[in-house]
Parts: sequence; structure tokens; C-alpha cells
Amino acid sequence: MPIEITGYWLAKTEPHVYSIDDLARDGETEWDGVRNYQVRNFMRDRMNPGEKILIYHSNTKVLGVYGVAEVAGPAHADSTQFDPDSRYFDARSSRDNPRWWCPDFRYVETFATPVTRQTMKETGGLESINVMKRGMRLSVMPVTEEEFEIILRLGRGE
Repeated sequence: MPIEITGYWLAKTEPHVYSIDDLARDGETEWDGVRNYQVRNFMRDRMNPGEKILIYHSNTKVLGVYGVAEVAGPAHADSTQFDPDSRYFDARSSRDNPRWWCPDFRYVETFATPVTRQTMKETGGLESINVMKRGMRLSVMPVTEEEFEIILRLGRGE
């Protein structure tokens, strides 16, 4: 079944690598290092400036959404693919024909309390959210406007 694109997103990140707190500190960052073609296509072809992104911490004790970012501008070549010292270096990519693309993300807010995976599992309206589907391993995935709004309300304690 194809994934519906809605203009709202969820991006998974490991907090020991780059967390919502890092994004808050930096204000804006290149969302680099993604090496999955479907996600690259989402970021290159479907993400638009101003669209909202739920920041989900994975590979941590408390899995869940910790805050919100937004797409800061159009996608551009991921700089890590050209750096031979980067773990994301791609020798088959060139500046004239980059293989990997990414947008910059801009910090919006951090939730006082994260919206945990368990809370998401127990909340009506989130039954079909992609991040909860078995086998869904994409690091950036669309969410519906309804799913985004539910998580935003939960994160803000409303």
C-alpha cells in the first residue's frame, strides 16, 4: 500500500546522535546522513518549506515525540556525501550529480513531556500512524494532519 503524503512529517533521530535539544541549541540544521532512497525522495521531492515535523527519539529508554521542527528551505545536496571523513561519504556521488539530498530543519518547540510510544499506542486517532506500524523503518515519514494535531495537543498538555 503506498504511503500518502500530507505535508506533515515525523523524523526519527537517536538522541545520542542528534536530539531535539541539539536542534534547539543550533536553531537550524542540515538533516543529513539519510541513506534510504524512499526517504531521500520524500525529502528531495515532497518536503516543502514551512511544513511541520514531529521529532521522534528512537534507540533510547523512552521512545516518543519530543518536539516540533519545520522544513527551513528546499532540499539541497547532503554535504556529508562529499566528505571522505564522514561515515556517510558516497564515492559514487559527485557535486555535479549528487545522489543524496536533504532539507534543513528549523527548531520550533520542545514538549514539556514527550509523547511516548506507549501514549501513542493508547490514543485514539493514532491507530494508523506510520511510526507504529510493524516493520516501518523509515527515518522520515509522512503523518496526517489529524495525527500531527493529536500529538501536538498531547505534547503541549492540552
